[in-house]
Amino acid sequence: MRKLAGIILTPIFYICFGVCLIIFHPIQWLSLNLGGYKTHKRSVDILNFFLTSCNYVLFNSVTFIANKNLPLKTPIVFVANHQSTFDIPAMIYFLRNFHAKFISKIELANAGLPSISYNLKHGGAANIDRKDSKQAIKEILNLANNMKERRWSAVIFPEGTRTKTGKMRKFAVGGIATLLKKNPDALIVPIAIKGSYDMVSYGMFPLRPFTKLSWEMLEPIAQDGRPVEDLVEQAEIAIRNKVEG
Repeated sequence: MRKLAGIILTPIFYICFGVCLIIFHPIQWLSLNLGGYKTHKRSVDILNFFLTSCNYVLFNSVTFIANKNLPLKTPIVFVANHQSTFDIPAMIYFLRNFHAKFISKIELANAGLPSISYNLKHGGAANIDRKDSKQAIKEILNLANNMKERRWSAVIFPEGTRTKTGKMRKFAVGGIATLLKKNPDALIVPIAIKGSYDMVSYGMFPLRPFTKLSWEMLEPIAQDGRPVEDLVEQAEIAIRNKVEG
């Protein structure tokens, strides 16, 4: 019965999602060229509010559990597990006050996707070529410098790719180490994502309706001069306990 509902509702979801992307593509262009970074960011925030709201077409619930005590002017590295493409809009919207920028695959920036590719190219993301280590390091360093100078934050999925089994992969240290080296005052904030994999458990069609989606900020981790490997392991264990525990 749930799958049948998904067959009926998924086309409506994709139409709503696609219309949002198409409408906001010229809005982003105008916002950036007429109002600069601040206005462009505002347009991206509004876009991702609507993209996140598309979940209600599937009768999915959306819960974001924030830590209201996090400082807004301290760089933060948000570390999250990665369950599906649909992890991202809610994170962009709910982390909007932190100016959180993603480390993303360069293929997405060059794919010509309405709104998505434009924002990745012009919104401050680090678009890395995983086949070119020099290019990837340069992009991450540029983001790290923006974190230091502009007090931005970063979002990284240390698994490297979306899970294909629902189980978390081992977290990689590399990208996080580069960000922290330039920002010794940055906090690490783990975010546990649940339900997003269930949403695509049938594949991209049909999507699974009546699914509980949640993003939960866990306790922040201060660097305190500890090895990056220890910090990343602590974040991974905290997320794994929430997601798989």
